[in-house]
Amino acid sequence: MQSLRRVLLSRVVPNGHHHHQQRALHLAPPFLLDDYTPRYMTLSSVDAARKRSAAYAHLRRCNLCPRLCGVNRYETTGVCLIGAETAKVNVIAPHFGEEPCVQGHRGSGSVFFSGCNLRCVFCQNHDIAHRRNGQDLTPEELGGWFVKLQEVGGVHNVNLITPEHVVPQVALSILHARHNGLTVPIIYNTSAFDSLASLELMDGLVDIYLPDFKVWNTATSRRLLKADDYAATARESIKAMHAQVGDLCFTADGIAKRGLLVRHLVMPGYEAEGAEIMRFLADEVSKDCFVNIMEQYRPAAHVGKPGRGSKEGERRYAEINRAVGQDEISVVRKAAEEAGLWRFCDPPRHEGFSI
Repeated sequence: MQSLRRVLLSRVVPNGHHHHQQRALHLAPPFLLDDYTPRYMTLSSVDAARKRSAAYAHLRRCNLCPRLCGVNRYETTGVCLIGAETAKVNVIAPHFGEEPCVQGHRGSGSVFFSGCNLRCVFCQNHDIAHRRNGQDLTPEELGGWFVKLQEVGGVHNVNLITPEHVVPQVALSILHARHNGLTVPIIYNTSAFDSLASLELMDGLVDIYLPDFKVWNTATSRRLLKADDYAATARESIKAMHAQVGDLCFTADGIAKRGLLVRHLVMPGYEAEGAEIMRFLADEVSKDCFVNIMEQYRPAAHVGKPGRGSKEGERRYAEINRAVGQDEISVVRKAAEEAGLWRFCDPPRHEGFSI
């Protein structure tokens, strides 16, 4: 065990020279938990009642995302096109496409919400996020599904995917599920385009925040995400998430139970922005931040489609109409390591669990 607690890390310094520094991993503690009780189970009845009241208030003058539509969602809808009394859900099922520490060997109980407050031109789930496909579920029905995922699916957690625009319904569903026997952690799987008001509502209900920090520059987010203020919002949101749950922690089975896990999908030609994101995480969030530098970008949604009124053969968003290169991925990884990040979602170099 002592060899687990202290590991000799080789660190790269800006002048290119290597030096060795002893660093305490202290896998027990702080990153290894003896046991874990989900945060929503520790809420008092008074706090739960306050959450319910706040959820209903948000829906009457919606400020749940940075678009600040301000509409009464009982009467009309804003940019997300979703009302107040239900959430539109596309898929509810055990999922094995997440990080190993999230999906484990029993799967993550994934709930894919329809709709989104971003309009990413390259969206990998555009058939869900850009369209209102799926079934309408009340918070009580949704909470019932959480319990079914636990009892019938045997999942490690409930994974709320793209919940930014239905946070009140989600909060109410978690409180309902708690009353009906839910005991697994809640994952909030987001684009990081969240308002601080919505994250405050989720404080005490979420165990793992799983944001995707997409791009850094305003011009890029305006062109590719259709949101001018994305990066500033993501920085603020991720710092708020980390303040709530801290760095990612595991139980001895290798399954993540609490903390922050940040994803970054490396985009072709935008590796410099990925490097900036890594430096931000190291300098302003935590050098112990757990990061997944993702390599699976592919042209999707509007990328590569014929442009409207364009010349024959011209394609929309041509600059990202290709796969990402290994050299571009390496730029982001190197920047992360040089900034001091060291906890990456890498395949294990052994046949056991990766913690």
